[in-house]
Amino acid sequence: MEYNFLPTTNIKVSKICLGTMTWGRQNTTQEAFDQMNFSLEHGVNFFDTAELYPVPATADKYAVTEEIIGRWFYENKNRDKIILATKIAGPGAYTAHIRKTGFKGNSIDEAVDSSLKRLKTDYIDLYQLHWPERITNTFGNRSFQYSNDKWEDNFLEILEKLNKIIKSGKIRQIGLSNENPWGIMKFLEYSKESLPKMITIQNPYSLLNRLFEIGSSEICKRENIGLLGYSPLGFGILTGKYFDNKMPENSRLNLFPNLKRYNSKNSMNASLMYNKIARKYNISLTHLALSFVNDRPFVTSNIIGATNLKQLEENIKSIEIKLSDEIIKEINEVHELYPNPAP
Repeated sequence: MEYNFLPTTNIKVSKICLGTMTWGRQNTTQEAFDQMNFSLEHGVNFFDTAELYPVPATADKYAVTEEIIGRWFYENKNRDKIILATKIAGPGAYTAHIRKTGFKGNSIDEAVDSSLKRLKTDYIDLYQLHWPERITNTFGNRSFQYSNDKWEDNFLEILEKLNKIIKSGKIRQIGLSNENPWGIMKFLEYSKESLPKMITIQNPYSLLNRLFEIGSSEICKRENIGLLGYSPLGFGILTGKYFDNKMPENSRLNLFPNLKRYNSKNSMNASLMYNKIARKYNISLTHLALSFVNDRPFVTSNIIGATNLKQLEENIKSIEIKLSDEIIKEINEVHELYPNPAP
């Protein structure tokens, strides 16, 4: 395994991060335990979760994933072996069963305390805002939606609350998720008021979605922020398992047909072309896709997700694959033909 430090810290994390959003819905508790054991045995020390998980989010499954991780910590007494990241859910109809107050009032304090209790720990290494309170172009929206939302600038208030929680010892570092360049820069602006800095951003990044490169990657370089890339396989599109109109029985697109963010004609066409490159160089499409993300200079860690140990093993082994300049050139040629088909 290879490792990076979370920016501006001495916190060492594996370049492969174990994603957890299927645990408690697609995966049983025992399967989740098996994944955590396997990952730790193979050098993965970075786990990412959220109070929202598992997905799709529903009231009856609220925070089950955190509870599973907490049970694993309790039974194995190995909390000190893991760098743990979790998130507070953003506002919206999708999360109305969690709270309707966004990050306002005591929401963040209560969310942190509840996560600590479920995770059976007294500290969280990296605490993230899952998505912005304001209306913006996230989760597949290509353009900014001009609308009269009722959001008011509360960046300073959020940082002040997080600062108090950091000083209490409950969280060590803070980060963003599903954020855009304007939001990143606003948080950086306010952090200069002797307040904590958002050191990471968890956004989608894959061969099918390289929008992060357009503006946010420069911010990461110049402001020393690390990308935690999620959906590097585009909901499995970049494994090839959906080629030839196949729909595996237990696959995410079969179980949850409303999750169409990555399932477009152009996404499939691009994936077929990426698969030709992979076959040409005798590697799997999965390894091509993951190794591309692993070695981007602005990526601190690549968040992988698996529903079985075979998938998990292949994902972790992607760290051993290094793409040549020639392969990168061919990847970029496909990207020119099909730029960001799954935003």
